[in-house]
Amino acid sequence: MQENWKDKYIVFFDGDCGVCNFWVQWILERDKKDYFMFASLQSDFGQKFLSERGLETKEFNTMYLWKPKEYYLIKSRAILQIANLLGGIYKLSGIGKLLPVFLSDKAYDVVSRNRMKLANQKCFLPDQHQRKKFIEV
Repeated sequence: MQENWKDKYIVFFDGDCGVCNFWVQWILERDKKDYFMFASLQSDFGQKFLSERGLETKEFNTMYLWKPKEYYLIKSRAILQIANLLGGIYKLSGIGKLLPVFLSDKAYDVVSRNRMKLANQKCFLPDQHQRKKFIEV
């Protein structure tokens, strides 16, 4: 496996979730600075990430943002950091950091519990350039 992800931010997502796939596409389209790589939580890479940190390896209802050798964020904090890194108007989402984590994660959990009802389970097919941004699917 190429390790072209070492200096990137890795977004771990549920590869079987339509809402998650929508957000992966959304990030891909706005990642003008080429900050992000992606891996599904179901992949070997995703499972290794989870198990090395003692995180849940069977339930995939949490999005993770990992900066290798630095930190990882979960749920609402991961989303807010992604928006901040995208920059521009998305930096305004930083106001969400004023909310206590338990409140913003509560909202995240509501969406997560209902995500299969919220989105079509369409299969996302990345283009040739976008495929390079996936570690494993």
